[in-house]
Amino acid sequence: MAHKRWTYERAGVPHLKGDAAYNRKIAGLIRSTHVSGVMGNTLGFASLFDLKKSGIRDPLLVASTDGVGTKLELARLIGKHDTIGIDLVAMCVNDLICCGAKPLFFLDYYATGKFEPRTVGEVLKGVTDGCRQAGCALVGGETAIMPGFYGDRRAGQSAQYDIAGFSVGAVDRKKIVSGAAIREGDIVLGIQSSGFHSNGYSLVRRVFSEKELKGMIGRELLTPTIIYVKPVLKVLEKVRLKGIVNITGGAFYDNLPRVMPKGLTALIDSHAWEIPFIFRRAQKAGNISDFDMFKTFNMGIGMTLILGTRDVTKAQALLKTFRLKSWPIGKIVKGHKVEVV
Repeated sequence: MAHKRWTYERAGVPHLKGDAAYNRKIAGLIRSTHVSGVMGNTLGFASLFDLKKSGIRDPLLVASTDGVGTKLELARLIGKHDTIGIDLVAMCVNDLICCGAKPLFFLDYYATGKFEPRTVGEVLKGVTDGCRQAGCALVGGETAIMPGFYGDRRAGQSAQYDIAGFSVGAVDRKKIVSGAAIREGDIVLGIQSSGFHSNGYSLVRRVFSEKELKGMIGRELLTPTIIYVKPVLKVLEKVRLKGIVNITGGAFYDNLPRVMPKGLTALIDSHAWEIPFIFRRAQKAGNISDFDMFKTFNMGIGMTLILGTRDVTKAQALLKTFRLKSWPIGKIVKGHKVEVV
């Protein structure tokens, strides 16, 4: 009896690098994001970027990496993957701008147990949409097919996959926003979120039933994360920002302390903005305490700016030109622990 003749393809890994049609498709998507400074072949081994073309006089490189977490499982449950890539870009570039940096380029990593062109294509389209929103270039990435490693298959759902993003930006040495200038009496200006963004989904998926997640609630929960790059950079041009805080994992209690000088903290007034109904619905469904809500979720505030009282009105006017609502939600006080009242 003859032994089977094995190939890499027969083991479950398609030969994508030799697929001309696939390469043309991804190369076109990548080129659609290119900005000044991108150099070289989009399908080469590595990517080149001319930092001199960033327009920054004395640039310092800034890097960030992140993923989307178990929001991916919601996307699989609903069968909608075209916004997940936007989330991926947002989770990285929204961190970059917290020090005043301008995102320059982005790379993605997609790993799955079975290559499904439609799913990969939707995710990649979202990544390119996100890059265009952020004004940065997608300069490359990796698609890893690992049969037997990602193995959760359910009828009617795509194969299990994971994604990670890597962004690089630059900031002028003299314009770094570090939090060092924050003083008692400064204002915390909160900018609206689009919902849960990409944090807390392990809890969200527990408190809502599968039927709810497959319906209108699930589709609302898939709303992509707002990319704050262009609005915040515009505010930075006109207003002195002392601190910029992305409200992600750990929400208010864990993120605001990252920029606080010693001896100062933030006092947040939870009545200063209208908390979106979806958050209260999740709280009721899971019998979640107020403390855990504000430690886990953004509660309708996706990004905060810390600035002097005289600059608040101007910053709000600039944010409004991007159709973003904002509210003075707190102030800087003496202390060591963030308080939400």
